[in-house]
Amino acid sequence: MSQAAPYGATPVYDLLGIGFGPSNLALAVAVHEHNGGPGAADPLTAVFLERQARFGWHRGMLLADATMQVSFLKDLVTLRNPTSEFSFLCYLQDHGRLIDFVNHKSFFPLRVEFHDYLEWAAAKVGDLVRYGQEVTRVVPVLRDGVVEAFDVLVRHSDGVSSYRARNLVIATGLLAQTPAGVEVSDQIWHSRDLLTNVDRLDGTDPSRFVVVGAGQSAAEVTAFLHERFPTAEVCGVFSRYGYSPADDSAFANRIFDPAAVDDYFTAPSEVKTMLMNYHRNTNYAVVDADLIEELYRRSYQEKVTGVQRLRLLNMSRLTGARERDGRVAVTVETLTTGEVTVLDADVLICATGYQPVDPFPLLDDAARYYHRDEFGRAVVQRDYRIRADASVLANVYLQGGTEHSHGISASLLSNAAVRAGEILGSIVGRRTDDRPMATRVAVTAGVPD
Repeated sequence: MSQAAPYGATPVYDLLGIGFGPSNLALAVAVHEHNGGPGAADPLTAVFLERQARFGWHRGMLLADATMQVSFLKDLVTLRNPTSEFSFLCYLQDHGRLIDFVNHKSFFPLRVEFHDYLEWAAAKVGDLVRYGQEVTRVVPVLRDGVVEAFDVLVRHSDGVSSYRARNLVIATGLLAQTPAGVEVSDQIWHSRDLLTNVDRLDGTDPSRFVVVGAGQSAAEVTAFLHERFPTAEVCGVFSRYGYSPADDSAFANRIFDPAAVDDYFTAPSEVKTMLMNYHRNTNYAVVDADLIEELYRRSYQEKVTGVQRLRLLNMSRLTGARERDGRVAVTVETLTTGEVTVLDADVLICATGYQPVDPFPLLDDAARYYHRDEFGRAVVQRDYRIRADASVLANVYLQGGTEHSHGISASLLSNAAVRAGEILGSIVGRRTDDRPMATRVAVTAGVPD
């Protein structure tokens, strides 16, 4: 249990966010607007902790010509508050590009531009964020047997410190996934680190890359390497017959609507499974049709010219990767025939996706108060709170890791604005006046740096 100072001796935040990617950034913006809006006589005190030294979202995949796969209207705020000064349109106006963007006639900005928008928004709420803070442990704070808050222990460049809060919002992102038995190294990368690592190859003359995966990231990495290294062979390995197009049709896209969260949450488990299976091709292991066409064009052109650098090993899977002498031997099995091929490569890139982060190890001692289902997953309520014991007044909210309860948009940008508003509404609505007077004073006073 917490050995920290008792209530009244240390300030208490109403909300502490762990992680500061787009989801918790959207929440920080919602907090900022709540505190500056009507009826904010008792503002919410909040802080967000991020282990990175500055804001960054998938920097390793900010390819120069890659576009977003969601509409600019699904930014941090618009679906929650269309008049917000934090909208993508306000960002464009602030940067003198609003008319140019309108003339571009596209709903899908460049990924580098949208990242710049996120950085712009993060700077505007910078007073709520502490960068370079790695959360190491969450300790429950008890009074009369009731968990009333958490002490969040952090490590940073100056040592260690702690923050106390009544509500945690965990948004630690996704964990990069590699094939079984394959670990990231100098010769084996995950696609998330592409741009971080690729500059190390400048001045060298790589002869072969192997890219494993069939989704958007895999196709983007394949196209990028094929263009960046004009003498190297690029081998794409995937178990499908070919890249599958993403279903971004109007009716299918309704699976990302805020109302779809209610539909999914209340559906029986067998219906949840059915909906996920029906609509996986809106988001998982699928590729934009334009990029598929471009890769096919390159492949056909090379057949015409007789110089084939783009090799797509379909109906195949990676079965092993062994590093030796600065290279990696990639073993690939053809699924239809069982034929095994060993590709001697400079680099193996695993564009094999991500998996949700289990929040319970982070909660540490506090985890025993919060409920899991029969599969070990958090039991999450509609407002994204993990269900807790009756002796718990402090709340843990999840932004991510709720696909099993809230559906396909659980961790996606598509629903970030609305999700942030719902979490904020839950926290504000659950505030009570039965807190100790010393605690209420501490809350309104805030916590100094």
